[in-house]
Amino acid sequence: MCMGYTLHIGNRAYSSWSLRGWLLFERFGLQVTTRNVEFKSGPVGQQLAAYAPAATVPTLITPEGTVVWDSLAIAEELATRHPRAGHWPVDPARRATARALTAEMHSGFSTLRTVCPMNLRVAHKGTAMTDALRADLDRLEVIFAHAQRVVGEPAQWLCGEYSVADAFYAPVAARIAGYGLPVGPVTTAYVASHLAEPAFRRWRAMGLVRGETLNRYAQNLPTTDWPGPEPLRAEAVDTGTPENATCPYSGDPVTHLARIDGRVFGFCNAFCRDKTVADPLAWPKFAALL
Repeated sequence: MCMGYTLHIGNRAYSSWSLRGWLLFERFGLQVTTRNVEFKSGPVGQQLAAYAPAATVPTLITPEGTVVWDSLAIAEELATRHPRAGHWPVDPARRATARALTAEMHSGFSTLRTVCPMNLRVAHKGTAMTDALRADLDRLEVIFAHAQRVVGEPAQWLCGEYSVADAFYAPVAARIAGYGLPVGPVTTAYVASHLAEPAFRRWRAMGLVRGETLNRYAQNLPTTDWPGPEPLRAEAVDTGTPENATCPYSGDPVTHLARIDGRVFGFCNAFCRDKTVADPLAWPKFAALL
């Protein structure tokens, strides 16, 4: 029997559905152990054979060992098990709207997904606009404006407070930003909210430093700087005297060093160091050291 939740995820740089599943825990304060499924290691279904009928990521294993292999099912199950976590808005109109938005994302926007696969390691410019892609972007404008009317007041997120709907549209924001897609002011502001959101930034930081590069996601387009907040100056170093004796994440002794904003800090392993170097201020436990 499991002692807690286990979430099987794909490569963080590319797996948009894995990002959604992870945000359902991270953004709502729920503990989970993640297990990585490497796409180059064979079919996902084979790698998850012990958890049949799961064949995709994310796949959740509940504390009692139940397999939940669909992201929308994961969202609803977590909301049922943790009613105070805030997965859905309390207000009935906002909750109904959030569910409608989430369901449409779960089943729609096929052109946007196909033409602009999520790739958090690079930003592009010069994406060709087709009628089908324009239709998907126009549809986003319609439903985002509708959500704003339902809320009835200025809000950072679709239905007021951050909800399942926002977790599901986070990869959409990454696509719009990463491909420089033309959208209106409401959607532009919404995308900016995701790019600055610390949980999203932590996911992207990990995606930058862990996992194989998958050439099938490469695009024949010019590249440009990632449009999110610019991280602090940071680099891995081999020598120096760290300000901290233990890793800010694990509490273990320091073995790896980084120079961040002109100061030297220590970490317990290369991954802790590298994810912090990628975006230092995305990590509250490290930011406290600053």
